[in-house]
Amino acid sequence: MNVLTVNPGSGSLRVHLVRTEDYEVLDSASTDDLASFVDKQSSISVVAHRLVHGGPDLVQPAEATASVRAKIADARSLAPEHVPKTEALLDQLTELLPDAKHVVCPDTAFHQTLPSVARTYPLPVRWRSRWDLRRYGFHGWSFSWATRRAAELLHQPPRELNLLIAHLSGGCSVCAVSHGRSVDTSMGFTPLEGAMMTKRSGSVDPGMLLWLLREGKLTVEELEDGLYHHSGLLGLSGISDDTRDLVRDGSVEARFALAVFEHRVRRELAAAAASLDRLDALVFTGDIGWDQPETAEAVAGGLGVLGIAGGLSRTRDHDAVISPPGAKVPVLTLRSREELELARAAAEAVR
Repeated sequence: MNVLTVNPGSGSLRVHLVRTEDYEVLDSASTDDLASFVDKQSSISVVAHRLVHGGPDLVQPAEATASVRAKIADARSLAPEHVPKTEALLDQLTELLPDAKHVVCPDTAFHQTLPSVARTYPLPVRWRSRWDLRRYGFHGWSFSWATRRAAELLHQPPRELNLLIAHLSGGCSVCAVSHGRSVDTSMGFTPLEGAMMTKRSGSVDPGMLLWLLREGKLTVEELEDGLYHHSGLLGLSGISDDTRDLVRDGSVEARFALAVFEHRVRRELAAAAASLDRLDALVFTGDIGWDQPETAEAVAGGLGVLGIAGGLSRTRDHDAVISPPGAKVPVLTLRSREELELARAAAEAVR
């Protein structure tokens, strides 16, 4: 079958047409003109919609029935930058492709295997039980693909591998994978927690945020806008949210922003490593992880305490092991192929 995968980010939209016989991408685009893209395709059997936050009720891919749409609406406030976009795309594509099966694929599904000690916040039990406050984790389709692909390159089955994976893109998070299953990750209740990102702050002291609100320094709306849109690389550098721009710029501000970014990614990776009994490989993926060798080198080079060494190859034209031969912990770089995982999950759901 041919599966149309729809992958909306906080500021982007990527669509791919994937043939599931051999998982070949037949066509792709980064476009808002979905009607034109759909119109030129000869056959679309299934549409796979990436949903960033499934909330407590959507824990696996499911056809977009009325009850599933109601659950998506319930998750809207948990990821207001993302979920409404998925809802709008569902409406549009259901109209454009009324005969196709539409499958919602929550990014949080991969992290359903988080053990209770990793998913639980140390909050009052009455809060946790009333509002289901817990860590969900995100970038699940990227982590799922990276696990599968790393296993191929390392010539081992996923169930035998322990990995640290860094998905570095507009949103950034890390994941500890034990025997092919997520056991810890840096994002939590929302996609704002964890590593510093391009425009999002990542984790900051909640006491500082309470102080800003209590003392009337910022409104809730101003605080939310600042944390989501004006922090991270952009906020620190004052120049750009793009690592490529910052590397080219080379100013003190640009270099400092990159240094803080790299430090905080290392910090999250080291913390996630505590959930593993051994480390078989470190994997970089996402737009930055795949295409910004300076960042991978700086992050890996600062993790000697985990047995990871620098001196990485800068090859970026194919998935590869980029650490020196004989490295104690191999370092891999993989192009994120969320579209292939989405197509696979949607095909399995309709079967």
